[in-house]
Amino acid sequence: MSGSRAAIRYANALLQKANENSLADVVFSDMQSVVATLNASHELYLALKSPIIKMEDKQEILKQVFSKVSGETQSLIRVLSENKRTALLGEVAQGYINLYNEAKGVKTAKVITACALSEALEGQIRQKIEALTGSKEVTLDLEIDPEIIGGFVLRIGDLQYNASVANQLSQIKREFSKSV
Repeated sequence: MSGSRAAIRYANALLQKANENSLADVVFSDMQSVVATLNASHELYLALKSPIIKMEDKQEILKQVFSKVSGETQSLIRVLSENKRTALLGEVAQGYINLYNEAKGVKTAKVITACALSEALEGQIRQKIEALTGSKEVTLDLEIDPEIIGGFVLRIGDLQYNASVANQLSQIKREFSKSV
């Protein structure tokens, strides 16, 4: 799992606390909302990282933005604020999601394509990944990057399979430059 050591420790502690209180599913939903909100609002992300904004102001911003989350998630936000670690919120949330999925046996695969996938193709990819990994459930993280020109890049954990046209052109270029 990527992320700083501190973020991983916070995510582990949150998952343990959520499991003790039978709230792991609720907190999982909260963490998905946190990640989505931080990805959607670059200004919020920058505000949390800014050393100029007072910690009290950051705490108030987070209270207002995440007012509808569970008590466990609000406790996490409070602890991060008290420890002056609000900049880690996104990493902690993503770390929690990864730990939760790992505990549930869910694999996350990142698929990068040059254009959007149809639902049928998305389903076929999901089935192939389930067969390859032996996982009962696969979550696809789809990303569109026109710079790969065509094909796809697949990442599952630490493994990457690059079948993009851009990669193939790059390999051909290297081969030509070796022979010249």
